[in-house]
Amino acid sequence: MHVLSLSLSSIFFYLFLTSTIPISPAKLTISQPPALRRLHHRELSGDYYSKKCPQLENLVGSVTSQRFKEAPISAPATIRLFFHDCFVEGCDGSILIETKKGSKKLAEREAYENKELREEGFESIIKAKALVESHCPSLVSCSDILAIAARDFIHLAGGPYYQVKKGRWDGKRSTATNVPQNIPRSNSTVDQLIKLFASKGLTVEELVVLSGSHTIGFAHCKNFVGRLYDYKGTKRPDPSIDLRLLKELRMSCPFSGGSSGVVLPLDATTPFVFDNGYFTGLGTNMGLLGSDQALFLDSRTKSIALEMARDKQKFLKAFGDAMDKMGSIGVKRGNIHGEIRTDCRVFL
Repeated sequence: MHVLSLSLSSIFFYLFLTSTIPISPAKLTISQPPALRRLHHRELSGDYYSKKCPQLENLVGSVTSQRFKEAPISAPATIRLFFHDCFVEGCDGSILIETKKGSKKLAEREAYENKELREEGFESIIKAKALVESHCPSLVSCSDILAIAARDFIHLAGGPYYQVKKGRWDGKRSTATNVPQNIPRSNSTVDQLIKLFASKGLTVEELVVLSGSHTIGFAHCKNFVGRLYDYKGTKRPDPSIDLRLLKELRMSCPFSGGSSGVVLPLDATTPFVFDNGYFTGLGTNMGLLGSDQALFLDSRTKSIALEMARDKQKFLKAFGDAMDKMGSIGVKRGNIHGEIRTDCRVFL
């Protein structure tokens, strides 16, 4: 299916989840606390709950499968939630914490960069946690449930089913001010993306492969409107955009006014299926976000994107492996740095 043939009703039905936000490339800096730099697997294992809660994956699976039927947007919403959790403070469920009423210290989810994270993602984890608590009280972390749910949704949408290593504890802090410098932006340069992913212990290949999560999901006009009318201050569109796509995007996203609620698919060919259509689109200049299309314009990333476009099975295998590695970023263990929350929204 080409983006030009997508009905507006189908586009509006599925709401956008990513929180990529345009920013001046010169303003992006990377900083990270020392604890997050320890990116090694810390006692994570596939059978971590085999004795404590052997039915864990079935319990989470019953929720994710139901949510996928009732609200398909829960899939990309939860996947994005997992990315945003792991990239800020590590994979510790800190993205799930709600700001205390009346508190001036905002939690991560209140950061401007996270404002577009869909409620369906949060709701999926809250429902799964409630079910798990009813069977295995105070034993399973919210961060492990989020990792399992993200994998489930990837598989339900057509992606790989990979083993999720478990044993994460939930973090004890969640601060909005830690978010901006740790989240990729819709117009990040390849240099900035490589630097950011490297700070998390991820390679250039893993950067490209993980970007393939944009094979499902949608983006608001504000995340790419600059490419349509005033690319890098030239008062002209981004020359790398397919001309037919440019025309369609301009119809949906005018230069000013009337487009705040409009969303368009990140993958124009198969926006509801987890496949390698995202990479195929980059090869025909159909990338929606500037940071996505940039991967096909830089020699360091283009060959990898081409390889993923040519071989769907190789992409799916590589994506599962990269998700496994990303899931080990900044893992917390023990009472000093972690806890096992009973409600994912509040600290113990």
